[in-house]
Amino acid sequence: MEKRVYNFSPGPAVLPLPVLEIAQRDLLALPGTGISILEISHRSKAFGAIIESAEANFRKLYNLPENYRVMFLQGGASMQFAMLPMNLLRNTGKSADFVVTGTWSKKAAEESAKFGKVNVVWNGKPENFVRKPLPQDLTFDADAAYAYVCSNETIQGIQYPADAFPKTGNVPMLCDASSDVFCRPLNLSQFGVYFACAQKNAGPAGVTVVAMRDDLVERSTDDLPTMLSYKNMAENNSLFNTPPTFGIYVFKLITDWLLEMGGLSKMEEINKRKAGYLYDAIDHSNGFYTGHAHRECRSTMNVAFRMPNDELQAAFLEGAKTRDLVELKGHRSVGGCRASIYNAMPEEGVKRLADWMNEFYDKNK
Repeated sequence: MEKRVYNFSPGPAVLPLPVLEIAQRDLLALPGTGISILEISHRSKAFGAIIESAEANFRKLYNLPENYRVMFLQGGASMQFAMLPMNLLRNTGKSADFVVTGTWSKKAAEESAKFGKVNVVWNGKPENFVRKPLPQDLTFDADAAYAYVCSNETIQGIQYPADAFPKTGNVPMLCDASSDVFCRPLNLSQFGVYFACAQKNAGPAGVTVVAMRDDLVERSTDDLPTMLSYKNMAENNSLFNTPPTFGIYVFKLITDWLLEMGGLSKMEEINKRKAGYLYDAIDHSNGFYTGHAHRECRSTMNVAFRMPNDELQAAFLEGAKTRDLVELKGHRSVGGCRASIYNAMPEEGVKRLADWMNEFYDKNK
């Protein structure tokens, strides 16, 4: 087998090795069927059991209340940027409030504006997206159709602490959790909608999980295209058409893995420890490494940092490759470096990166 390196890509991202090994086995024939997981019918009993288990695992991991529907959809999180306003904002005569903390919440606001009025209640762009807002920064419209947040901005490395999401009163809050789903325990009842594309922390690219409160599902109107109606997708248990079967299957394997390792509390413990290795290297470098996000807003999933100049950065990235540490270049809009250390990134990989950061600092300070 080709040697595996430590892949710090922001997505598609590293998957748990035990999950890949099971998928490799089932690629030829799913146990009990004689058919590859890539060939299996979405109408079969075998796949029915897979998608039911995927939903049951999601519900168990988050203790999801019964009055939420779970849907497995296509089009990534970017499709949700359009589906949400199409179903929940269009024709309401109301506006939608957005808290813009980075690239992805900005894109979601821009897409929503095609279907209704958007009110940006706070925008971090003037400060270059280095923090989340303080409670006193926010004033929500009590009659808004919904309020929208992104729990973790993948590019800027900004994350809401689990107990620090905005308070929106009776206005339903919609949360894009694409890059930190499953990273920690979270009370999903604070959200009307909680969604995440899979390719960062929950599986391969191609499937998006959406947990939506029943009353919001019912907002879908009959004039919507059937593939873009939450009501239609919920009523058909995500099987209105052929869903991304392989992605749902891997999603199920990943949630099995999370449950077997002790659930989201255990995952949070590991993630905090992994992030600590890198932030310690940044904080003890006397300014050689500069973190992008304010300390109180730092992400445990995406660690964005810079070095004194481009020449040092190039040397750092080249040296990282020789140590099997890859995909560390930062997004073009932010620059610098970025280490995406999702659930599946082994702790030894993060330790190796921290060791290289400390070694590189000692050589170049």
